[in-house]
Amino acid sequence: MAHERDGPKGGVAVSGTLELASCPRVVAALSGAGAALWWSEARVCPSPNRDARPLGSEPELVVIHAISLPPGQFGGGFIEHLFTNTLEPRGHPYFAEIADLRVSAHVLIGRDGRATQFVPFDERAWHAGVSCWNGRERCNDFSIGIELEGCDEQAFTDAQYATLVRLIHWLRGRFPRLAAEGAIAGHADIAPGRKTDPGPCFDWARLNEQLKDGQLKPDPIT
Repeated sequence: MAHERDGPKGGVAVSGTLELASCPRVVAALSGAGAALWWSEARVCPSPNRDARPLGSEPELVVIHAISLPPGQFGGGFIEHLFTNTLEPRGHPYFAEIADLRVSAHVLIGRDGRATQFVPFDERAWHAGVSCWNGRERCNDFSIGIELEGCDEQAFTDAQYATLVRLIHWLRGRFPRLAAEGAIAGHADIAPGRKTDPGPCFDWARLNEQLKDGQLKPDPIT
C-alpha cells in the first residue's frame, strides 16, 4: 500500500512558497475547531500523500526523522517537492530513484528553524513505513512525523532544536498522550535495521533537557 512506503531518510533539502491565503481549503480548516490541527508557526503546504487515521485513533507517538535532498545537501526545495509529488526525476541522478515514492510528514523543520506543515495532525501522514513501537505495528496510524532537514553526518542547528521543542510542547497541549514517557522516538527506533535517522548527530539528551526545563510552555488552546 502506498502509505506504507517511506522515502529516503537521512539525506535531503526543502523550500517552496504556497502561502496560506492561496489555499481556501486550508484557510477554512484553520477556522474554528480545525485550528488545533495546524500549527500557527508553520507555513502550510498541503501534501496529497495522506489519509484518515483509523476510527478512534489519536496521536500517541512523535517520530523524529532526518532528510536531505540530494543526500547530504541542504536547501533547494526538493524535500517539499518530494512530499507534494512534484520532484523532477531529471533534476539529480538520485531523484530518478525516488520520484515515484508517495511519502509525507506532518511537519518539516529546515536548517534555519522554519517549519512547513504538510498534513493536519488529525490525519495520517505517510512517513513511518513498515514500523513497530511497543509491539504495535503501522506506526503511521497513531504517530506524528516530524522531519528535520539533516543527515547522519552533520549536527542539527540550534534553530532546529528550538523549533522542535516549541512544536512538541504545542502538540502535548493538544494531544495529552504525547506527554507520556517514551512517546518520542526516532525513525531508527521504530524501524531498526531499515532506517538510521535521525542519526548519531541528533542530540537526544539536549532535546530531553530542553523539554524538561519548562522554559517553553505550550501555547494556550484557542
